[in-house]
Amino acid sequence: MEDIAKYKDIIDIAFKTCENAYAPYSKYKVGACVLTKDGKHFIGANVENASYGLTNCAERNAIFQTYSNGYRKNDIEAIAIVSNGKTLATPCGACRQVLVELLEENTPIVLSNHKIEKITNIGELLPMSFTEKDL
Repeated sequence: MEDIAKYKDIIDIAFKTCENAYAPYSKYKVGACVLTKDGKHFIGANVENASYGLTNCAERNAIFQTYSNGYRKNDIEAIAIVSNGKTLATPCGACRQVLVELLEENTPIVLSNHKIEKITNIGELLPMSFTEKDL
């Protein structure tokens, strides 16, 4: 498994981005940072809505920013997803489906809550996924 220290920069940027979260209902702030292979960073924080289903998660905000700037899955080096929660903030089901579409299967997904850190990938987080290969 890869060394978590390799991703210290994007972990730190993601934690800084947590400060931008809009989480008046859950009080659960999440930050994310995508690192591209050419060294650029794209950030995202969770943005809640009173109509809970319209909330957008940090990792979707970050990955959508990446794509909005012209990058694609083969340009992405890694993504960090962090929170100050009691456990690791792992992507929800909707985010896993987005990530399986927009990341390479083995792209590192770095998770941290300052106490626990883990490197995983979308293949591990969403086995037997539904993708364009199924269409």
